[in-house]
Amino acid sequence: MPNGPLLSVLLPTRNAAKTLAATLPKLAPIREAFPCEVIVADGGSTDDTVAVAESFGAKVVRLPPGMPPGRGQQLRNAALAARGEWLFFLHADSQPGTGWSEVVRKFTAEPENYHVAAVFRLALDSERKAARRIERLVAWRCRVFGLPYGDQGLLLSRALYDAVGGFAPIPIMEDVEIVRRLGKDRLAFLDAPLVTSAERYEKGGYWRRPFRNLVCLALYFLGASPARLRRFYG
Repeated sequence: MPNGPLLSVLLPTRNAAKTLAATLPKLAPIREAFPCEVIVADGGSTDDTVAVAESFGAKVVRLPPGMPPGRGQQLRNAALAARGEWLFFLHADSQPGTGWSEVVRKFTAEPENYHVAAVFRLALDSERKAARRIERLVAWRCRVFGLPYGDQGLLLSRALYDAVGGFAPIPIMEDVEIVRRLGKDRLAFLDAPLVTSAERYEKGGYWRRPFRNLVCLALYFLGASPARLRRFYG
């Protein structure tokens, strides 16, 4: 049996049966290395997302009736249901890559890291040169601005999560919002990949989608409400 503190892996979903079915088996090394629970926070899926989650032994947390879906609220609900001393927030289309478990083991073993949040290196599952360009741009954004997005994961102690107030119940920008409250000085950028689906770039364009994201980010920093940004983002 694995030893150490309990790790809660928390995934927000909405009609994510296909990607979730690919991601959950990739958590096997983590579940072997840590005492672990997996919680899927569903936002009203109409496909087989819930069935897929339950087939892999994940606990499913649903939004209350009448509450509109939004990743911030879903992640908040998942954290409320989690029992772990450490929380790992993971998108359903992102999979821990090679060496992830050992990197996480070393990070969580250091007492001072109870006051630090970790994010991971973005890796897109595409061989296209455009995907490598996106990865370099993300690495630059993190290095210069200390601004990771949710597809890089977020690993932090329950104590730190509670200290910063957790995820805000907003429909978009929940990842940027919590990172701003954490601050660059409390972020650790770990050299372990999260392999994320490139499908949204394939559909939205390797230039158009990052540009749209940049516009949303600029509007957010200028004071646009998350609800308004959600309508723009689509």
